Amino acid sequence: LFLFIVMLNVLGLFPYVFTPTTHIVITFGLSLSIIIAVILLGFINFKLNFLSMLMPGGVPLGLAPFLVIIETLSFMVRAISLGVRLAANISAGHLLFGIISGFAFTMLSSGLVVLSFFPTMILVFI
Repeated sequence: LFLFIVMLNVLGLFPYVFTPTTHIVITFGLSLSIIIAVILLGFINFKLNFLSMLMPGGVPLGLAPFLVIIETLSFMVRAISLGVRLAANISAGHLLFGIISGFAFTMLSSGLVVLSFFPTMILVFI
């Protein structure tokens, strides 16, 4: 998964190529694969005891069916939340990189080398 994300981000280094990991569909696919892996590993390691995470302890039996439904929905919404957060973080990183590099280029081309030193150092160390 890590190498897949790295390779997709490297595509963004080529001119006129939009980084695929900033597309929400790609990040939803990545988050869905993580949720499926968690479910499969949970069933492999804990068998049917994995489903006990959907039932909080110490709950009256009358509330149990409702809480199981709520916990199941909560578990599935995590995939959507993970996908949106991943897309937002990657997009924010690309925007920040574009803003800082644009500022550094403007300062270098205008002759204000002293002002361009700090943004250039930020770009080097990111």
